[in-house]
Formats: sequence, C-alpha cells, structure tokens
Amino acid sequence: MDRPALRGAIARELETNLLPFWRERSLDHRRGGFIGEMANDGTVREDAQRGLILNARLLWTFSALYRELGDERDLALARRALEALETAFHDREHGGYFWRTDAEGRPLDTSKKVYGQAFCIYAFSEHHRATGDAAAFDAATALLGLVDRHARDPRFGGWIEARARAWSEADDLRLSDKDMDVAKSMNTHLHLLEAVTNLHRARPSAATAERLAELLAIFDRHILGPDPLDRHLRPFFDERWNVCSDSYTFGHDIEAAWLLSEAAEVLGDPPALEKATGWAIDLARTALAQGLGPDGGLAYEGRAGEVTNRDHDWWCQAEAVIGFWHAFSLTGEPAFAEASARSWSFIDRFLVDRVHGDWHWRVKADGEVDRAEPKVSEWKCPYHSVRMCLEMMRRLADAGGAAP
Repeated sequence: MDRPALRGAIARELETNLLPFWRERSLDHRRGGFIGEMANDGTVREDAQRGLILNARLLWTFSALYRELGDERDLALARRALEALETAFHDREHGGYFWRTDAEGRPLDTSKKVYGQAFCIYAFSEHHRATGDAAAFDAATALLGLVDRHARDPRFGGWIEARARAWSEADDLRLSDKDMDVAKSMNTHLHLLEAVTNLHRARPSAATAERLAELLAIFDRHILGPDPLDRHLRPFFDERWNVCSDSYTFGHDIEAAWLLSEAAEVLGDPPALEKATGWAIDLARTALAQGLGPDGGLAYEGRAGEVTNRDHDWWCQAEAVIGFWHAFSLTGEPAFAEASARSWSFIDRFLVDRVHGDWHWRVKADGEVDRAEPKVSEWKCPYHSVRMCLEMMRRLADAGGAAP
C-alpha cells in the first residue's frame, strides 16, 4: 500500500467510523457527561461506574480533534469532557482528581493515582493548545506541582505510583488488578513523560524542561533494558528501582519508541534526541523481530525473547502503526514502513467493528474476536485509535506520495 492509499484508508476510518461513534454514542444524555460502559454489541450499562482515565482521554481526544480538524462539534464535546472532570472527579478539598465515581458522579475511589493525574495534565495541556484556554493550562501546571510535591521520590528518583486522597501514603499502589503492587512502574512514568511533553510544548518553561530531562534520564538508567539488540521496557520496580518482573509488553515498547523521541525533540536537547533516536530504533527493531506476526498482529506480552501472550489488543495495534512508521522515518528502512502498513491492515481486517461501530478490544490468539470485552469502559477509549489516525494522517502527508 503506497502512502496516499494508506493515508486515505486511515482518514476514512476516522471520518466514517471512529468519529461518529465517539461523537454520538458515548454521550450520557440523561445524566450529562459520558457513559461509563458499553458492551461489545453496543448495549449501554446504565449503572456503570465512571473512570478518570476514560474522561481525561475524552478531553484529550476531542481537544486534539478540534486543534487538528477545527470542527465545532469536537470543541463542544471537549468542553463537555472538561465539565465532567471538574464536576465529578476534581477533589476541591485536597486537589487532584479521583480515580473513580459511581454512575451519578459520587466518588467511589478517591485515591490519587499518578497515572490518572498524568492523563489529566495531558488533557488539560491539549485543551489549552486547541483553544488557548488559560485556565486549562493553569490546571495542568498546578496538578503537576501537586504530583511533584506529594509523589516525587527525592531519595531514589522517579514518582511513587499512588497516594491516598489527602496525598498521604496509599495502602494499594496497583493501577489495576493486572498490575503489581509495587512503588514504581514503567507505565506511570511513560505517561507522565507524555504529559510533561505536551505541557512543555504548550508553553515551554525551565520547570517542565527540567522534568522532561529527569524523566528521560530515568528511562535511560532504569526502565530501558540494557541490550540494544533485545531492547524492551522493564515494567515494575521497587522504591530503589530494583526490577520486580522480567516480562514486557510489545505495545508499550513500540509506543515508547515514538514517545521518547517526541519528548527529546520537544525538549530541544540534541544529545538527548540522539540518544532517544537510538532507543526508538532499537525498540522498533526488537518489536518487529519478536512481536509482529505475518498478518500484522502485534503480540501482547513476552519474556526472554519469547512471546508469552499472543492476543492482539486494539491499543497495541494502534501504537504499532505509529511506532513502526516513526522508525521508518528515522532509518529509511522499508521493513519498518511495511510493518506499519501491515499493522494498519490487521486493524482494518480484524479489529474494526463494521456492525456496532468503533473497534473490538481484542482479537485472541486463536483469531476470534473477544466479544466479552466492552466497547467503552474506564480503559476502552478513543485515545489510542484517534491519536493513531491523527498522527498518521499528518506524518503521511508530510512524507509525500512516493511509496517506500
């Protein structure tokens, strides 16, 4: 598939499937804001809890859409998401944002997970970029200050996973039931890096530059595996950065490949960018060799050079399209461009739901769609899919029309 054809296919998916679904079917017309859960067949669960991650990512998504496409419908939905965050999730007593509420917007989990605060920073800074809203920028800056004061580890570096409501020590540090109860994780630091990158891009400052440099150094010292020929992100750590797990997720590896480069580029530090470029190529090369199947499906998880989970989750596939194309833009190697196109083809063939809209959560290792997983939930959102479309439409337009 040449570049114009690939760009056209991705643009059509955005315009004809993803945008109608999220603009129209994610809204809660009775309570305001957005629904909490929708089954794979489109059935809405009315009593579903509301998650911070879904709502923050909706604010980012509609703000990014408005900035890129200029459609007033997306501006209205971004403001709707902002209102939902401020009305139901904002802790006006202690600052920060609750992790989860009930269907009526009453707090259920009042913990301050740094991962969730990071997505709020990411969303607020994007809303500022899209609209010039000074209050959104101030909210992002103030929230980063809170996270720094209460969750940053001055002794060993990095950020602790979670705090209790009043920013005291939390009893449970897990992000979800699938995660380890440990002090620090790759996932939280990756998305804090993403958030600070966007805040620095919105309005550069010495403070955000310092944080970006610190986060890149943490990836260099602790999170990136040491072997450039077998480069992965290590997922879990104790307070002193001792590694607590030897597994890795191919989706995070290929997502980090372009997010690390983006952070270094926004920072404007040539030595950091040179180093991050090397990491991006290493991560993409390893993911291509170990995780990408002949059909373009990216496996979920691995250990010691072997795939341990061959499921294909929607978000991993979306990140593969960007990450492999980014590696092509750095190296000019056709294998990376082909991998990006194959990853898109897998999405188009297997994940796009042409009956009920949006994408299925997962295609299992046996090739069957996992219909038990929801279409919308506190984790299932448009952030990965819409971001892939916007990133690739811009990158493919910038690249011109010649085939690789």
